Amino acid sequence: MAVPVRVAEVAVGAGQQALRFAGSARARQRASLTFQVGGTLATRPVEIGQAVKAGDVLATLYNPQLGPARDAARARLAELQAQAAQARRDLRRAEQLFQRGVLSQADQEQQQARLAALEAGVRSARASLQQSEQLNGETRLRAPFDGSIEALLVEPGEFVAAGQPVLQMAAGDGMEVEVLVPAALLNGLVVGSPVPVWSVLADQPLSGRVAELGRGASLGSVLYPLVVGLDGPVQAGDALEVGLQPADAEALSVPLAAVMRSAAGLSVFRLTDQCVERVAIDVDGFEGERALLRDGPLSAGDQVVYAGISRLADGDTVELLP
Repeated sequence: MAVPVRVAEVAVGAGQQALRFAGSARARQRASLTFQVGGTLATRPVEIGQAVKAGDVLATLYNPQLGPARDAARARLAELQAQAAQARRDLRRAEQLFQRGVLSQADQEQQQARLAALEAGVRSARASLQQSEQLNGETRLRAPFDGSIEALLVEPGEFVAAGQPVLQMAAGDGMEVEVLVPAALLNGLVVGSPVPVWSVLADQPLSGRVAELGRGASLGSVLYPLVVGLDGPVQAGDALEVGLQPADAEALSVPLAAVMRSAAGLSVFRLTDQCVERVAIDVDGFEGERALLRDGPLSAGDQVVYAGISRLADGDTVELLP
């Protein structure tokens, strides 16, 4: 006589939704621009949101020491070049006098040493002038790439230290979002892996792919950075959520009511051609009203009995109830 039972399918995971992590959209290419010398901000002919081209002058700096230092280096180079030119003429005359026997070899060698010292001084002065001119060139802050101005951090007339950020700019050819996630959720992710992204305000799904994976947690944190490249209509500052599936989302699961405990361990009744057979299982954990299984004899889509188990024995014929 058939035993009336109800069955459920072995499912993949527990129907768990992806965990969402909040972040904000930002440009993939961005930069905080600084002067390499200190001084007073003289001009800043750009505004927030303004589009700029690579090489455009974004700000200029006034440093009263740089111009005189460059002029002094230039004058010193000219002086040493003139002395070196005179020393070459003196050496040629000394060589002629030495060949005639009028000048001693020691005097000739002294002229050669003098010329060598002056030529070394010329090289040093030329390097000093080059450095001074380069420092003067650093008083003009230029855009490193095409983009737009994101932030202005210093106003004209304020003193700027060397290396102090003056403004921020970003390119407009791509967006990304960075979120901090537990390390366990990074398992299985590689650069290029697709991940779901949602716009918070519009609740609109977007396309995203892993761009960078953090290999270490930040100081004092157990969360790891994950950077996701975005495709779609996104603007800098938009509130976004990145979805990540827990590692056990791919595990098989069965209803807790289907699991039987005995001296031999845990098992379930699997339905095959209107008959049931007892199948041993290993439970890896629980999620709600379902048991997560380790790898075993069950497969996704198998049917297991969850109601009427107390009247069943291995090999019984069953009748399915709605």
